[in-house]
Amino acid sequence: MAADRHQAEEQGRAEVAAEHNARVEELRQGVEARDPALIAEVFELFLEASQLPTELPIDADVAYQPEARRLLVVRRLPGIDVVPAEREFRYVRTRDEIVPTPRPAKEVRQMYTDLLAQLVLLTMRDAFAVQPTTLVCEVAVNAQVAGTDKATGRPTDLCLISVSATRDQFSGFILTELSPVDCLRHLNALVSPHPWDLEPIRPIFDPDLSRYKFIDAVDVAAGLDARPVLLDLRPAEFEHLVRELFEAMGMESWVTQASRDDGVDGVAINKDPIMGGVCVIQAKRYSRVVEVDAVRALAGVMDDLRASRGVLVTTSWFGKASKDFAERHGRIQLIEGDELKFLLKQHLDLDVVVGTGRAARRKGPNISP
Repeated sequence: MAADRHQAEEQGRAEVAAEHNARVEELRQGVEARDPALIAEVFELFLEASQLPTELPIDADVAYQPEARRLLVVRRLPGIDVVPAEREFRYVRTRDEIVPTPRPAKEVRQMYTDLLAQLVLLTMRDAFAVQPTTLVCEVAVNAQVAGTDKATGRPTDLCLISVSATRDQFSGFILTELSPVDCLRHLNALVSPHPWDLEPIRPIFDPDLSRYKFIDAVDVAAGLDARPVLLDLRPAEFEHLVRELFEAMGMESWVTQASRDDGVDGVAINKDPIMGGVCVIQAKRYSRVVEVDAVRALAGVMDDLRASRGVLVTTSWFGKASKDFAERHGRIQLIEGDELKFLLKQHLDLDVVVGTGRAARRKGPNISP
């Protein structure tokens, strides 16, 4: 009887080990094949394996953008109650009891702010540590806490810190010597001015990572089905598609101008009584990173037309310099290829793929004709 039970237990353990090893091999092959979904899963597993005190949440949602080699992480933060309300405990002999000494509110707020900054930097450190290091050149983190929407009273996630850094930037930090709060400031992070009051900020990327996971495993096979391939569209077809999208999003009175790089330069009117006005929309059919000069040029066009808003859409992606410029400007929105695909599906119910583009017929490293 005991021998049979032991044999059954051993067989069960062997089956669990075999299943685990098969999953590890699947993930390894996915990383080698640059499968975005499996790469994101690997990073999630790694981040959630971080050795933290049990009071601190380790939940993380991850998306991977292979073209930009960018990792998007939405990380869960603890509430302020994680900071002990008592600074110390004293034994009062006359009463034969232990009396707590409350921690000053200012100290609680400072400790909470420091803790959040440390957790964000720890997340970035762990993400950059995953091998092979060539997988990721940039990590962006939205750190959010469970809270309540003050407008509706419904439970929601409130973003308290949003930051991104390149590998080159982060590798220059000595984490054991720096001030976490000052480090986030150095990275131009968006940080809640009052995190202890759960005052949210607008994150640098949409925390709904389904926008970024709305991608195809292999774009090169897109031409084998009926879905439009964005990089293979003619200029007139691309213009029509972009115009149709933004009209579905509420834009009116669309006027287009010729673009020298096979893109679309459009001027539209948003009828929204609060956020409305003249909007300059530029769409670029690029297959590589969009340089910051394109964002600066959009800002110049906005000034010339006295536009209230500018939108730069690309089939590829933007570098950190472009995102930093748009953030400082305040009235420029950047839409990358993955989000463009999501918007086309959301507003036009149209499935598209970016594709790899046909052989270039004109000079220029970034443009697919």
